[in-house]
Amino acid sequence: MYRSTYRLAPNLFGISFGTAGLAQLWTLARHTTEVPDWPGAALWITAAALWAVTATAYCANALSQGRLRSEPAHPTTGPFTALLPIIPMLLGVALEPYAGTAGKVVFVIGLAGTIALGAWLTGAWIRLEMRLTDWHPGYFLPTVAGGLIAAGCAATFGWVRLSQLMFGYGTVCWFVLGSILLVRLFTQPALPAPLLPTIAIEFAPPLVASNAWFIMNGGRADLVATALAGYALLMALVQLSLTGTYRKAPFGPPYWSFAFSYAVGFTVTVRWLQAEDVPARTEITYALLGLATVAYGALFARTVLGLVRGTFLPRAPA
Repeated sequence: MYRSTYRLAPNLFGISFGTAGLAQLWTLARHTTEVPDWPGAALWITAAALWAVTATAYCANALSQGRLRSEPAHPTTGPFTALLPIIPMLLGVALEPYAGTAGKVVFVIGLAGTIALGAWLTGAWIRLEMRLTDWHPGYFLPTVAGGLIAAGCAATFGWVRLSQLMFGYGTVCWFVLGSILLVRLFTQPALPAPLLPTIAIEFAPPLVASNAWFIMNGGRADLVATALAGYALLMALVQLSLTGTYRKAPFGPPYWSFAFSYAVGFTVTVRWLQAEDVPARTEITYALLGLATVAYGALFARTVLGLVRGTFLPRAPA
């Protein structure tokens, strides 16, 4: 069997995940302003294509290197395997307006995979002898991101009880895992340089929870939404303070940790603009769309340049 000289890790799914995050922002803006429908649709199609290509390439690469079955338990890259079923949940919601039954089926398949993999990974973290230094913010993905994204998607379909169930699932996992991860970041040596961009994922839980909650409660700025915004504000300021730290990281797939986290931050900001009926909400939304799209374009262009130069993907060990 052909053995690639590169090691394709599941954090490559961050590219399609980030694209889906930007697509979600454009789709929301389509319902709150007069932006055209095609940018959001084009981004959803791009996210689906990137997910399919990444899934095919990753599975083939991992199979050829004999790590397809063992990857989920890997202390560094394992948690990113959760993006494989999480992204289809978002794609199912995007598909539903055009093909209702198909969209719901895609979501349910992604949901089943997310719950199954989240349960297996949680059990693996209990069984395996893990060191605290092994942990990084990517551990939020399987159950915290998976649960909260599922809550928002289910609420979009009008499945109230399922959205409440998954909101509790994701929120409790956030409290548990968040405590472990902050202890690791506060008390242990710094993350290895390539993993430093994953700290951007710390910004995501209050935002994904806020996005889900706004969908669940009909877009009202209530106590829960405000409390989540308070923690999101803290994490936003922390992100600013880490600018110098991020510069120490070599460019690679972990940089895509910024894409979804920041895109959902802009998405929640647009929801707040609507909830508070801010007079200049349309102009601010346009500015947010422009900033998010330019940032995504720069990240995508840098990725393509790295692929061309052969510096983006890590080499497989001999």
